[in-house]
Amino acid sequence: MSRFRTAVRAAASVSVLTAAVLTAPPAVAAEQPAPAAAAANVCGTGYTLRKAIPLPLGTDPSARLATLFAYENGGKGCVILDNNVGQSRYMLVQVCKVGGTSCDKDSGNFSEYAGPVYVSSFACAPVTAKMGTSSSSLSVNYKSDYVFPCG
Repeated sequence: MSRFRTAVRAAASVSVLTAAVLTAPPAVAAEQPAPAAAAANVCGTGYTLRKAIPLPLGTDPSARLATLFAYENGGKGCVILDNNVGQSRYMLVQVCKVGGTSCDKDSGNFSEYAGPVYVSSFACAPVTAKMGTSSSSLSVNYKSDYVFPCG
């Protein structure tokens, strides 16, 4: 198991992570610095956790299949789709500049995570996350223009 996977699993097991990350990621990172730092290192140095979104939306956090992590570093953004199932699944994570142009994506069958993918200007950057047994059989199909702040 990779250091990233171990760190993310440790963070996910803490009940405060799920409740607090959507509203106050800096507080979670302060309480759990090692997992947050390990995940950020996948993006590179200087990236700070902005959001962690349990997927699919509306699922009990203990039953989530994936977690979308969004990080920022100055004006740049980075996203990672973590596989919480622990078995190889088709995964796709994509981030685009505002308006859906200049997209970067990572897709394939992964047992740990898809990404990191980067966007040079993250304000209002649309993010797509998909996961399933195949690209045509998805259990996670998420898209949002609001993973990164607008404005």
